[in-house]
Amino acid sequence: MNEKDIARERPCGNCLLIFSLAALAAGCQSTQPSFTPIVPKDSGAQLSRVTLTNRIDPVWLQPPTDLYTLGPGDKLEIELIGEPTSRTATVVAPDGKIYFNLLAGIDVWGLTLSQAKTQIENELAKYVRERPQISLVLRGVESKRIWILGQVQVPGVYPLAAPMTLLEALSLAGGTLSLSAFRQQESAGATDELADFGHSFVLRGGRLLPVDFQRLFQQGDLSQNIYLQPDDFIYLPIATSREVYVLGAVAQPRAVPYRNGLTVVGAVASAYGTINGAYMHHVVVVRGSLSKPEMAVVDYRNVLKGQAPDMALQPHDIVYVPFAPYRYITKYLQLALDTFVSSAAINAGTRLAGQPTGGAGIFIPVGSKVQVLPPVSPPPLP
Repeated sequence: MNEKDIARERPCGNCLLIFSLAALAAGCQSTQPSFTPIVPKDSGAQLSRVTLTNRIDPVWLQPPTDLYTLGPGDKLEIELIGEPTSRTATVVAPDGKIYFNLLAGIDVWGLTLSQAKTQIENELAKYVRERPQISLVLRGVESKRIWILGQVQVPGVYPLAAPMTLLEALSLAGGTLSLSAFRQQESAGATDELADFGHSFVLRGGRLLPVDFQRLFQQGDLSQNIYLQPDDFIYLPIATSREVYVLGAVAQPRAVPYRNGLTVVGAVASAYGTINGAYMHHVVVVRGSLSKPEMAVVDYRNVLKGQAPDMALQPHDIVYVPFAPYRYITKYLQLALDTFVSSAAINAGTRLAGQPTGGAGIFIPVGSKVQVLPPVSPPPLP
C-alpha cells in the first residue's frame, strides 16, 4: 500500500464507508475490501465488518540458499595449519571483529566462513614470509536467533544456524503443549495450559505473518509451514485466557480481564481512556483468529455522547484506538493486528527474562523492529 492509500482525511461520521465506495467507483482493485453494514446480535449498533483471507508468500516455503554469515557473539575456533599450539577459541566481538595472533582486530561481521578465512590469511600474510593457512570452524551460533515463546515445552531463544521450518523450530522447543502434553494434562484434568492456535502467530520485522496455525496443526496443511528467518518471534498463547486487549491511542495499553457485559466504553476506560490526538470516530474491534479476523468499527465519540449504541465484547477481542483516520479498512486492521502481536511478543519476552513488564534489560533482536516503550502512568484515582 502506497502513501496515497493511507492519506489522512478529515473526520466525519461515515467517511470510511464513503471513501470505500468512492474508491470502488473509481476503479480500485478488489484487494481493498469495502464495508458491509451488519447488526451484531449482541449490540444494537449498526457496524461494519470485513474478513481477510490468509496468504502465504511462496518464497517463504523455500529453504534459504544464502550461506551463513558471521555476527557478534558467534564462537569460532582458529588454528594455523601445522601449528597445533596456535589453536584459539574466540568470539566475534560486539563491533564485529575477532582478535587472533598478531592481528589487532579483523572485521568479519557479515562475512561467510570462507570469506572470513581468506580475510584472516591476508592479514596474517603481512607479518610472515610464507602465506599462512588457517582452519576456521564455527563452534557456536549466537548472532542469529529466533524466539519461541508461550505454550511450548521449553520456551526460549534458539540459534538459527541452518534453514529451519516452523514445525522444526517448535519441535526444537519440545513441541506445543497441545500436541506433546495433551493426554497427560487431560488425564490429570488440567487443560488450561493448552495452546490457542487461533491467536498464535509469527512476527517478522514488526509485522504479523499470515500463518494459519489451525490449518498447520489441526489439518496438517504444510502450505503454512514456512521457513524462519533470524529474529522471528513465534508465540502460542494460552487457550483459556479470557482477556480483551486495548491498544493504540489510550493512556495505558493493556490486557483487560473480561467480565460479562464488558463493552468498548468499559474496555477503553479500563485502559484509563484515550489520549490527546486519538481519532475516536473509528475505534476498531477485531474478533476471531488472527489468520481470518473479523473487524467492526465503532464511533466511540458518538457512543460517549449517547448518539450511537455501544458494542458488547467477547474474550480475545482486540480494541484498537487509532491515532488518525485512514482511507481503507485494511489499514485499520493491519495496524490493530501488528500492534497486538508486537505487544504480545514484548510481554512474552519480558516474562521469559524474568523482568517486570516494560522493564529495562530485555534482549530484543535488532531485526525484529519491536520496540519497548515506557508505559504511561495512569491518572490518580479520585
